[in-house]
Amino acid sequence: MSEELIINEINENKEEYIFFLQDLIRAESYNPPGNELNVAKVIKEYLSKENIHVEIFEFDKNRANLIARLNENTKDKILLYNGHMDVVPPGNEEDWKYDPLSGEIKRKKLIFGRGTTDMKGGLAAMAISLKILKKLGINLSGNLILNAVADEETGGKLGSKWSVENALNNIKPDFVVVGEATGLKPLPKAIILGEKGHLLVKVIAHGKSCHSSMPSLGKNAIYMINEFISNLNKIEKFIPKINPPLNEEQLKDLMSTAFPNKNIFEKILSEQPLLQNLLKSLTEFTCSVTMISGGIKENVIPDNCEIVVDFRLLPDQEINQIIEGMVNYIEEILRYPVKLNPDEEMEGEFFEIKIINATEGSYWHKWRESSALKTFYDIVKEIYNKNPFYMIFPAAADANYFRNTNFCPNTILFGPGNASTAHAVNESIEISDYIDAIKVYTLFAYRFLK
Repeated sequence: MSEELIINEINENKEEYIFFLQDLIRAESYNPPGNELNVAKVIKEYLSKENIHVEIFEFDKNRANLIARLNENTKDKILLYNGHMDVVPPGNEEDWKYDPLSGEIKRKKLIFGRGTTDMKGGLAAMAISLKILKKLGINLSGNLILNAVADEETGGKLGSKWSVENALNNIKPDFVVVGEATGLKPLPKAIILGEKGHLLVKVIAHGKSCHSSMPSLGKNAIYMINEFISNLNKIEKFIPKINPPLNEEQLKDLMSTAFPNKNIFEKILSEQPLLQNLLKSLTEFTCSVTMISGGIKENVIPDNCEIVVDFRLLPDQEINQIIEGMVNYIEEILRYPVKLNPDEEMEGEFFEIKIINATEGSYWHKWRESSALKTFYDIVKEIYNKNPFYMIFPAAADANYFRNTNFCPNTILFGPGNASTAHAVNESIEISDYIDAIKVYTLFAYRFLK
């Protein structure tokens, strides 16, 4: 009867939930600079109408994290829902069909705006699940906590990491759901068990400037960077080999469960470069040069050129292994000294390495033993009317702050939205997907805590 009440409540209040998501989209929270307090205030106002206790933890200028609790019970089961309030900037707004902060609805099917998929849709659905359980007054033996965080788009240290170490340090969740979008069309919904790490590094070549009429008097830093890039495929020999937690065949087996049989899956896989590249990315360590800058004038040999290298790490691969491998690569292949310490003084030609952002990956190693995960799977299958499948996330996520710290290894990612639209122009979310996610989050909280 309680589950029927929950479904009826959601079906009868869809318009309210759409308006709430639009309010979150319109609350500008581009990161940088962040401005997550704008979103936190909207959530607090919405939840406070049901007398839900909400705490906002402000830091820096217009930035904040938020904690909301269904009740004050910390002795029984605790379910934690985590979602980030910041979104990436929209880029050139002239490229958008609709204002990125409009929350425009088209054909009664899609809501447009920056952050609809990544991840205000998931965050709104999680907040609504808390409100529904409070409003219906369903008797539960545990507690549901919403953790809305800042800073995910720039590493999460000021958001999820801070929350684990401070606002949440007196609780021990039994299960955590991070509401990132896990739609991977043409596949059904994925339930994410782990994610890759992300290391952003600035590599600076320090050469020697001179007049371009006599280039041999100097050392061209652009040529140094070109040498670095041209030999970059050799860097892997300096990085310890590590096996992915799930190899390609295991990933195929997990993905194929979403199809009538494996032959159909294999046929679709052979026709879908997106899926082929997804499998490849989930089983490999990768590095890509994503930005370059150099030169000061057309007739000056540049003494400085810099690039940004984007590393994607397999779960359990360590940041320090990558940095050490970079140093050895530069010293042994390129034959230049390397500066790591910004206070160190170096002369002559050398390379400098600066870490921009470092987030290690993580993986729930014992997921096959979890009855709670099976319950979650069954609810997703029931609501979406399709078999979901288990998968690794190709990008980074805040889940590592829960798994790697042992705060809660039992952490998954699941949320509304098609992941391919995240960070894209004309980002949007299907209204039906958003409403279904509300049902999944609310029903799972009920079954897990009853």
